[in-house]
Amino acid sequence: MPLKPGSKLSRIEGPADVKALANEELKQLCQEIREYLVSVVCECGGHLAPNLGIAELTVALHYIFDSPRDKIIWDVGHQCYVHKILTGRKEAFKKLRQDGGLSGFPSPEESPCDSFIAGHASTSISAAVGFATARDLAGENFKVIAVIGDGALTGGLAYEGLNNAGASGRNLLVILNDNQMSISPNVGAFSRYLNSIILDPRYNKFKKDIWDVTEKLPVGKEEVRNFARRLEESLKNLVLPGMLFEELGFKYFGPIDGHNLDELISTLNSIKDLEGPQLLHVLTKKGKGYEHAEENPTLFHGTPAFDSATGRSIPSRIPSYSRLFGDAAVELAEVNPRILAITAAMPDGTGLDKFRDTFPGRFFDVGIAEQHAVTFAAGMSKVGARPLVAIYSTFIQRAFDMTMLEVALQEQPVVFALDRAGIVGDDGPTHNGVFDLSFMSLIPNMIVSAPKDEVELRDLLYTAFLQEKAPFSIRFPRGSGVGMGRSLWFRELAIGSWEILEQGGDVAILATGSMVYPSLWASKLLAKEGLNATVVNCRFIKPMDQEILDWILDNYETVVTVEENVLCGGFGSQVGLYASGRPWTAARISHLGIPDQFLKQAKRSTVLERLGLSPAGIESFVRKAVGERLDEHSLKGKHLS
Repeated sequence: MPLKPGSKLSRIEGPADVKALANEELKQLCQEIREYLVSVVCECGGHLAPNLGIAELTVALHYIFDSPRDKIIWDVGHQCYVHKILTGRKEAFKKLRQDGGLSGFPSPEESPCDSFIAGHASTSISAAVGFATARDLAGENFKVIAVIGDGALTGGLAYEGLNNAGASGRNLLVILNDNQMSISPNVGAFSRYLNSIILDPRYNKFKKDIWDVTEKLPVGKEEVRNFARRLEESLKNLVLPGMLFEELGFKYFGPIDGHNLDELISTLNSIKDLEGPQLLHVLTKKGKGYEHAEENPTLFHGTPAFDSATGRSIPSRIPSYSRLFGDAAVELAEVNPRILAITAAMPDGTGLDKFRDTFPGRFFDVGIAEQHAVTFAAGMSKVGARPLVAIYSTFIQRAFDMTMLEVALQEQPVVFALDRAGIVGDDGPTHNGVFDLSFMSLIPNMIVSAPKDEVELRDLLYTAFLQEKAPFSIRFPRGSGVGMGRSLWFRELAIGSWEILEQGGDVAILATGSMVYPSLWASKLLAKEGLNATVVNCRFIKPMDQEILDWILDNYETVVTVEENVLCGGFGSQVGLYASGRPWTAARISHLGIPDQFLKQAKRSTVLERLGLSPAGIESFVRKAVGERLDEHSLKGKHLS
């Protein structure tokens, strides 16, 4: 969308330009930002509803504070779109989440105004304490502001940060962007009145004077001070929801209307120089200003491209893995009442919304609390339930310790459905799920699997619930399936079994999960060049099919493993480790996967192509591996002669 000549937004090249606007101009700026957000996100997709709701708060923050000198830490990071627009990235914002464009999350590489990377949630307060502590030790005096919300306060790390921040006594401000609580006029009016007293310099001077006077009392000093504290707390307790924060050592303000720009600016201006930890509670409406997002904030939380006039996105003709997984979970739960479903604030994203609606008493959304979700499941399993934990691959990383000690060590048959495994593309390095094959495989007792298609996903889920002896991990990629459709029944798969899909005498390709079909297509390209490949669907990464693997290692001089996971500790590493225990093996094993680096945002297909994980890339890699093996034979022949 081209910016209108003379618009307020067209004048914004950085935070200093926000400060130059008058009050009414700031309000106009907020409206223009919302229009700009919709016009860009409808083209490239992204987190629309959270950013529509935070426009006034972001404008107020840049009006009062001095970024990048003052550190604004966003949590969850997808709330930062307005911040990016106001900090010199207005034009670049048109390439949001695109190859070579802006990240959908804070990125210090893009701008010094982005203080801290935050792709996951609940991290800002801990980071803010770190910033404030280092600042004080260095004798500096910049402000530190953590903006937390959109569910991030449901994560345990947030409370660890609050506890440490309150105990530290350091100067920092936490802003709770609460976009779920409605604003009650009575409570809002009373809280504004009470805050006007608490924020009044005369009130704070009076309070300081009490402390100064009581300091000189020969006796009874603490009694007088305790009475004053109890009086203040009792008054607040009647009308404010913030006593938890007060008890943790914060001065609490709010709740205030997060769309009232005058009130936001006045409040932030009043508290910015107060001593100690402060918490400002701001109430906002997710999706504010765009009718379709206000009506369905969940749909527009993270959305693909859509028609801005109707709010409708173009559905894929092939159902997503998430949807097919959710349907299969419901089918299995209909015949097995012991099956329960757990997710961490992602019922729609993981496809469990249908399970939630069908079995509301057996569905549990624990908020952004992955560690709790896994331990919660372990407790359920201990008394005979069969919990299904559906979490994105990138987020299960947060619960690694719980998966190992609470589930696997106790041999609980919890089923893990790891959605968005592999390259996710648009959301970039914080969301790529490229590590789970490695860290799940190193956990004793864990069964690790990856389906080649939709039908096998259903069969693996069915198999996982049939067995009762071990935790079972199933990873599947983002987006649509391969078009195999929905099977009418479930089939039990022998745990650890592989499947030979194509057989040829020149080279063996061992592929897992999302790389099976690209490897099959690569074999067709190889056949045109006279190379005949055996392609194996290695649907179980742990345990592996030793019978087929032994046959491969005994009969092929060139073996290639292919996976959509980091090479370090992944499927190929495990094949190589197994082969190293067979000193008579003559096979030369090459590994194709994701290198040891974080991958920036781009379309999933683009990233896979760059990594050589497309059919053409696999064909090229295999051809090179065969050629290198032939070169080795040639060199040996020369040496022997």
